[in-house]
Amino acid sequence: MKLKSIIVAMTIALSSGFVVAAPAKTSAKTYAMSDNALVKSLPGFKNEYAEVDGIRLHYVTGGQGSAVLLLPGWPETWWGYHKIMPELAKTHRVYAVDIRGMGSSDKPPGGYDKKTMANDLSELIHQLGYEKVDVVGHDIGAMVAFSLAANHPEQVRKLVMLDVAHPSAGYLKLPLLPEAGTFGDKIDEDHPYLWWFAFHQVKGLPEDLLQGRAGLEQAWFFRYMLKDETAIDARDRAVYAAAYSSRDAIRASNGWYQAFPQDIADSGTYKPMIMPVLGLGGPGYSRLKASLDASAPGSTTLRVEGSGHFIAEEKPAALLFDLNGFLN
Repeated sequence: MKLKSIIVAMTIALSSGFVVAAPAKTSAKTYAMSDNALVKSLPGFKNEYAEVDGIRLHYVTGGQGSAVLLLPGWPETWWGYHKIMPELAKTHRVYAVDIRGMGSSDKPPGGYDKKTMANDLSELIHQLGYEKVDVVGHDIGAMVAFSLAANHPEQVRKLVMLDVAHPSAGYLKLPLLPEAGTFGDKIDEDHPYLWWFAFHQVKGLPEDLLQGRAGLEQAWFFRYMLKDETAIDARDRAVYAAAYSSRDAIRASNGWYQAFPQDIADSGTYKPMIMPVLGLGGPGYSRLKASLDASAPGSTTLRVEGSGHFIAEEKPAALLFDLNGFLN
């Protein structure tokens, strides 16, 4: 989909509430975006809520077998895993969680450091009645998954990290400007320019710029980070644009980035991982491997060939193959 078409789709989406018109080419179709509407497309799954650490977390659950938590990242919600959830549910009890500040979960003023967010999940695991669970995290969700394993290792049986590692001191050396000739429409894996890390540090301005228009930033980000831009389709984009277009949602998701300095400080206190750890990388493969080699001796990091950043949507079959081999 061309960028212009994406922007048109997002503009329509953001002006229509929970039922959203498609781009011009599919204007006869509408998209229902509430959690209740989305979960109806996943037979056997249901919406649930839990009160943890003074906030309410939303999650979608279904399936039978050992428990696996799926933690999404920016700028997505639990829906980011919808392509793999039905198949994974054949052998696991699946919990796709909107982490603190995401989707239908609460968006409190603070608590967006990954250690606090990991505590949310530790309490959720306890409430669900499990001693140990498998944890899969992508992007911000991968950072929270790592923190959960570092701070509550007794609750994590196996850990899977998708394309992103936990914040480390290397973040403090990220360049303000891109190297000449390295910044274009698609990420240069050897010279990634992560400008949004800095943009999301600013308080207040992103809300002013993006309220009701989060889809504009997302359209650029999906173009930059996807190899197959059709893997996140018009309905998916409408869901994510709606989820991040309120001031509270923008503020909360920015909070994940604004907590990076504390996350970096916390990372210096963590002991090496003791549970089995698998890293699966797209553009972030090299950085993820270097991080896990250092923090999780004995871990395995694999490149998902042909995938951009959003592995669960671009290469769901490959992801399921790797997850089944590792978790089972």
